[in-house]
Amino acid sequence: MKRKLLTYTVAGTLVFGGITAGSMGVSAAGEGPNYNGNETINTSILHDHEELVSFLETQDAKQEQMELEVIGQSVKDRDIHLVKYISDPDNPTILYLTQQHGNESLTTEGALEFIKHLGTGKTKGILDNVNILIVPRLNVDGAVGDVNFSLEDYVGDGEYNLTRYNAEGVDLNRDHVDKIQPETKALHENVMQQYDIDYMIDLHHQGAQRERDGELVSGSILYPTTPNADPEVVEKSKQLGAVVFEEIDRTGWGHLGKYVGGSAETISRNGIAVEYGISTLLFEMRGMMDHTNDRYVLGQKSNGYLIKQTVNTLHATAEAISNGSIEDQDISFWDSLSEQEYR
Repeated sequence: MKRKLLTYTVAGTLVFGGITAGSMGVSAAGEGPNYNGNETINTSILHDHEELVSFLETQDAKQEQMELEVIGQSVKDRDIHLVKYISDPDNPTILYLTQQHGNESLTTEGALEFIKHLGTGKTKGILDNVNILIVPRLNVDGAVGDVNFSLEDYVGDGEYNLTRYNAEGVDLNRDHVDKIQPETKALHENVMQQYDIDYMIDLHHQGAQRERDGELVSGSILYPTTPNADPEVVEKSKQLGAVVFEEIDRTGWGHLGKYVGGSAETISRNGIAVEYGISTLLFEMRGMMDHTNDRYVLGQKSNGYLIKQTVNTLHATAEAISNGSIEDQDISFWDSLSEQEYR
């Protein structure tokens, strides 16, 4: 029997079109609130596939500098989109990749908010000196639960469930060597191999019960750890991480740890760094919108902060690349940044 959550009404529920986090307690990103059967995990507040496409097409019509491209189709024949801001091919280029795992969705909501910001004065001047590519959702089938396996045990409530895997039950972030799945193949053939990309941030979510130095984290970061990555690529990846850490740490509500990750090149963080010489950073946001394990799911009162954390990350890194300050980043903080632990 599919588990149902108790309804819990959140005062001042965020609206994705105009997110504000200020009304929430600063602990929302770190020490709470968790899902303990009292909090709503409502998947229907997220952009489903049709809403995502509508949003992208609307922004494409509004924004002169934006170009929208379909890079391929999923197992279930849904279009996969790439958002492009290319002012000068000679500029450095950064790729933001979200939702390889369908139940890791708030980074996509943050990416959509960032796209909207790029069409306003909030990011004035950034696009003059950096090219930005955004894949706002790679796992388009898993993100709406249209899969060829049961989601009966997933805890999320709403019109649909979200799964880590694609429609065939495959983890897309373990397919960056063989590139068998249509989603991974589209990413590599029509993005990685078509554009001269210098940096990439791969945005994910992790479980809700990780801590650093005794305090629950709002996220974690990691550079390529395969020994086959070029040292210069790794150094630039660490510089990218330095920008992110400084931006989130200074907020007062963000608290990042060092992700504990392996060296397998089937993972995008490692494989893309080796195959294309791209400096990559993994950013894992706290908590997931749906899962079979309650301890991985985060109560949605934290949504506003985690979406804001995504927007801040994208803005800060694009700005640092645009103005060249990324090249002056001190990477020594990595030596003292503690690895996160399970609470």
